[in-house]
Amino acid sequence: MLKPRRLRSGDRIALVAPASPFRREEFDAGATELSRLGFSPVFDERVFARGRFVAGEPALRVAQLHDAWRDPTIAAVLSVRGGYGSAQLLPLLDVALMREGAKPFIGYSDLTALLWWHQLHHAVAFHGPMVERRLSRGESGYDRWSFLAALTGDRPMGELQPDRLESLRPGEARGTLVGGTLSQLAASLGTPWAFAPPTDCILFLEDVGERPYRIHRLLTQLQQADVLRRAGAIVFGEFPACDEPGGEHAIRDVLCEFVSAFDGPVLFGFPSGHTTEATWTLPFGVAARVVAAPPMLVIEETAVV
Repeated sequence: MLKPRRLRSGDRIALVAPASPFRREEFDAGATELSRLGFSPVFDERVFARGRFVAGEPALRVAQLHDAWRDPTIAAVLSVRGGYGSAQLLPLLDVALMREGAKPFIGYSDLTALLWWHQLHHAVAFHGPMVERRLSRGESGYDRWSFLAALTGDRPMGELQPDRLESLRPGEARGTLVGGTLSQLAASLGTPWAFAPPTDCILFLEDVGERPYRIHRLLTQLQQADVLRRAGAIVFGEFPACDEPGGEHAIRDVLCEFVSAFDGPVLFGFPSGHTTEATWTLPFGVAARVVAAPPMLVIEETAVV
């Protein structure tokens, strides 16, 4: 896997909008937080473009990425918001330019399409906080330690044991950490960029606001597409707002039942992506290990050089 250069104090981070538009006050607050961390956020007026439900035409959004990869003064590329639109960019992206630039790309939710696109082309990417609702809220919106450890650290992140992480299935497994938002990964199937993780991977899956039967349907789709068969372990996110209204079906119970025959460790409640509190940063494309007792995700390889 191609690893980007680790970030250092003073580095310029390009703020881009590959998906939906956003509120300017959120943007300004997130840029301020990046400055507080010692980085220099940069952007141009294209980031404020508006379409019906996307931040401008696909060609304009792609140009932001290409320009950031091409600019030697830009050290990383961070998404402002998810929502919708990232998949529209996939046919237009320049693989050679991305690999030549070799910069951290950070996002989650709809940006899962671009995270997987990086891994599909053998480059590490980062499932981490975006500007809106995360960096804009300061440290109540994102986990500062994991963000800096993943992007600036000169050693593996090591043992990650968030407070509410729990085991659904026993065991221990090693593999490459991959994944993202479940609905986005399922949407990729049948396309030239279909999610096809490596054998014995550590599969991270999360989502938000989907009723339990919909999550069950998406997991069934991954199962029938032989995606789950490739996993040596599964790490589920928190799945906020996914319990059935009225309390008839809890998403935790639905997930536990779904993986009852899975032959490997399964964890639930890792707070990366959509979370109720601060979101943690995970590097995708690096070696990791899952331990069920006590429950932990161990990042065994540095994501940056």
